[in-house]
Amino acid sequence: FTGVCGCCGPLRPRYKRLVDNIFPEDPKDGLVKSDMEKLTFYAVSAPEKLDRIGAYLAERLSRDVVRHRYGYVVIAMEALDQLLMACHSQSIKPFVESFLHMVAKLLESREPDLQVLGTNSFVKFANIEEDTPSYHRRYDFFVSQFSAMCHSTHEDPETRNRIRVAGIKGLQGVVRKTVNDELQAIIWEPQHMDKLIPSMLFNMQDNEDFERCIDQTGEENPASLAESCFRELLGRAAYGNMNNAVHPVLVHLDNHRLWDPNDFAVSCFRIIMYSIQAQHSHHVIQQVLSHLDTHSKNTPRVRAGIVQVLLETVAIAAKGSIGPTVLEVFNTLLKHLRMSVDFELGDGSRRNSASSLSSTRTKESEERIVQNAIIQTIGFFGGNLPDYQRAEVMMFVMGKVPVYGTPCHTLDTVKIGHQGTKRIQAMLLSSLIMVTSGFKCKTICAGLPMAFLEPLCSISLMEDSELRLLVLEILHNIIDRHDNRAKLRGIRIIPNVAALKIKREKISKQDVVFMKKHGQQLYRHIYLGCKEEDNVQKNFELLFTALALITIELANEEVVIDLIRLSIALQDMALANEENMPMFIRCGIMALVAAYLNFLSQMIANPPFCQHVSKVIEMRNLDAPHLLPEHVFREKLPDNLDRDDVGLYFQTADLAEALSVPGYNVERLAVPYIPQVTDEDQLPRRKSFVDTISLQVDILSNSLPDQSQLAEEITFETLKKAIDTTGLEEQERERRRQVMEKFQKAPFEEIAAHCESKANMLHDRLAQVFELTIRPPPSPSGTVTVTSGHAQYQSVPVYEMKFPDLCVY
Repeated sequence: FTGVCGCCGPLRPRYKRLVDNIFPEDPKDGLVKSDMEKLTFYAVSAPEKLDRIGAYLAERLSRDVVRHRYGYVVIAMEALDQLLMACHSQSIKPFVESFLHMVAKLLESREPDLQVLGTNSFVKFANIEEDTPSYHRRYDFFVSQFSAMCHSTHEDPETRNRIRVAGIKGLQGVVRKTVNDELQAIIWEPQHMDKLIPSMLFNMQDNEDFERCIDQTGEENPASLAESCFRELLGRAAYGNMNNAVHPVLVHLDNHRLWDPNDFAVSCFRIIMYSIQAQHSHHVIQQVLSHLDTHSKNTPRVRAGIVQVLLETVAIAAKGSIGPTVLEVFNTLLKHLRMSVDFELGDGSRRNSASSLSSTRTKESEERIVQNAIIQTIGFFGGNLPDYQRAEVMMFVMGKVPVYGTPCHTLDTVKIGHQGTKRIQAMLLSSLIMVTSGFKCKTICAGLPMAFLEPLCSISLMEDSELRLLVLEILHNIIDRHDNRAKLRGIRIIPNVAALKIKREKISKQDVVFMKKHGQQLYRHIYLGCKEEDNVQKNFELLFTALALITIELANEEVVIDLIRLSIALQDMALANEENMPMFIRCGIMALVAAYLNFLSQMIANPPFCQHVSKVIEMRNLDAPHLLPEHVFREKLPDNLDRDDVGLYFQTADLAEALSVPGYNVERLAVPYIPQVTDEDQLPRRKSFVDTISLQVDILSNSLPDQSQLAEEITFETLKKAIDTTGLEEQERERRRQVMEKFQKAPFEEIAAHCESKANMLHDRLAQVFELTIRPPPSPSGTVTVTSGHAQYQSVPVYEMKFPDLCVY
């Protein structure tokens, strides 16, 4: 019996004997290196035995784990690592399965040392490049197990740190092993990304705690390791995987309430934007925009945090190309701006209740944070776009501003009333200031197209001083193409304009054409903006800067004459005071005219012109300092202006005589400047919002009645004609109102049918005209007609022919 057992021992398979020999009697002695070399040589020589070697090693390791013989477990894993590194044949596939099975056994144990040991072996395996892809291998278990290790809550900080570091390294190994393998694209599916991404972010957000820990232990920092793995994962993300990679980030920030404060959220998206490929940036922006829509009814601070993250995102993406997402960003932000204003104002009953007064004030201040974040995002994003895209954004934002003369607004301002609409206007104009800052258009018509200029100038006539200031700053940004505005700040008598070193170029033909077409519109709004009763010093300063910039960038000889006419008209308006303006406004206008003509005289370098302007300014210094910009805003103003002292005012005749040199048409100076009349002037003073629809009609100055007609004697006949004309105007106005109401309220089918009938009538008329022109006219000699293949001649008598009226003599 004993002899039989003894002679069966040597009959065991050789691979088992070689495996048994690598284990010493005392596990403290470690792996037997000489026997390990024999096992490695045998595995390389007979690769078909690798799967059996792996299975037997796995059997021994499982038995040692159960018996808590951890020394032999370490030896078994060391042997597996050496075999993996030495063998690269086709037969390694079954061996890998045994290896992964053993790693899984170690990860399932609750011993931190075994978990770390299994992770280190897996990382070594992940760094091995296999010759052929694996069709059946899956890493679902490892993703789940490593993610659980990343969230370790072990009582000992040092042990917890080791487990988390091992978990992150394991996830990094899974990423490296699978992300480049087309057969392992399943790793990008949501069920895996929802484990990978939050595990990394969880360790990144605890950066401060682990920094203290690393100072004490000197071990690796899980936060920095997680960030490195996070960057590596995003850098390998393809076009179709971006959404699955970004969505878990947003969910993690929601679950951990990291939008307020949002420092960590901003840091995460900076990492994302700098790690991904540039052409994938719009995916991230779209994800953040849709997430903002999801939280549209959340607290103001959460929405503000998301908007600030969007600001960081678009700030990085704007340096490259982000494709069609540009207008989508602005559209979403403007929608949330409108919603924020609506939330801030709320119901009037709720705002007026005394019990909720403090909470209402708190909510309003928080909503202001949201609004400021949105405006900052709009402005910063638009300001970093290329010029051609910036012009489109300017048009887009201006199209959202509720202004006079636009038939409809994308932002509904009916429900929020006057205060809400004014708020939206101010914020949108503030964002336009940021968008236009640094905008250098080659031609002024590219920066101020009619679709942009008309609503902008319409806002400049609002009775709100703040809105008018914003409009002037926008005009400054667009007109100033040589950065001269900083040299012209403040309204003052500049003694030496040449010392400012103003940069200017010769005005282009396109700019000349622009001023011929739209110059009168600019003059008109400057003229009307000067006499607003709520003007303050800032208004006059910006008006002076606007006139100076027009002179620098857009003025030729013809424009100079127009600007002088405008200045004289402003002076006459302040002197006549037909509208009972306050004395501050009248003196402010006088100071503005003096400061501008002093600037203009030195810019055109005309000595007689400069002499006359200097003489008037000297007289004012002596007798009327309140008419100069240095004194009008500081000194006490008189009750009235002395109109008889001619020396205090600029005279048209003297200016015309000074400009009687080639190039200037001084005859036009004798024609008083009269601003163009539009439908805006026929309406009462407008608030900052208009809910009606108007047609703006420009009436040319040459169509105005002569002074002789205005001075016509009033008789019964003239009164009768006036009454009849008024009736006709009312009928025309009513007809227009009916037409606009029809196009607003009528069904689409009815409008389409109406337009189709007109089109059919036009086609019928055109068909008749073409028939008359193409068909040859009748002739007395006859016309040839072909009937049954034979030509026949038909003559028409002259007396029966019908000739057009123009052909009869």
